[in-house]
Amino acid sequence: MTNAPDTDPERATILLLDDDPEITSALARGLALHGYDTIAVNRVDHALERLRTEDVGAAIVDTMLGEESGITFVRAAREEGYTRPLLMLSALSEVEDRARGLEAGADDYIVKPFSFEELVARLRVQERRARGKGRPKVKLDKATRRILAGAREVTLTEREFALLDVLIGRSGTVLSRGELFDMLWMGEGASAENVVDVYMGYLRRKLAPMADFGFEIRTIRNRGFVLAFSREKDVS
Repeated sequence: MTNAPDTDPERATILLLDDDPEITSALARGLALHGYDTIAVNRVDHALERLRTEDVGAAIVDTMLGEESGITFVRAAREEGYTRPLLMLSALSEVEDRARGLEAGADDYIVKPFSFEELVARLRVQERRARGKGRPKVKLDKATRRILAGAREVTLTEREFALLDVLIGRSGTVLSRGELFDMLWMGEGASAENVVDVYMGYLRRKLAPMADFGFEIRTIRNRGFVLAFSREKDVS
């Protein structure tokens, strides 16, 4: 799907919410050329579920979704604590329309037709702003298997905590499934490397949105996983 190198650990996943498959396909192809992976959905409830269960770096949302409204999604995402960039696309150019989108929680409002280079530039501006926001120090409590950051506190199972501890300890380094399996499961009698994917899914769901902790766990196609901090590493 993409001409961007698979080895790029800085790639972010962008959620595309639009009920026109031709538009989402065109956006996905264009974003891939700029190093982004994408998830395309056409309903508000599906989009919210993906935010809850996956590590989404930003969302590009169409205002008109048939009988639904992209503004409904933006407002609900903010109410659920999603703090990453939300950009709205719309053919509606009236000031009132833009105001409604921004008041709902959108970071930017782009009127159609637009230059794709402009869309990418605005997306990157919002990503930089998001990275520049302060975040609380992350604390790992090994005795209780808790991870804490500000008001967020999540208790993990023993194996989930061990996996997160390894990822943080090797942050910025792509670790293959085989490496993670050997470190955490080989001595326990497990026989299939897909156990790594299972526990990676558990971590992503429990920690979502990971922006609260200042990091994200990315899947690098054909290579493995990498934990990347949004700013300087700040964990104890």
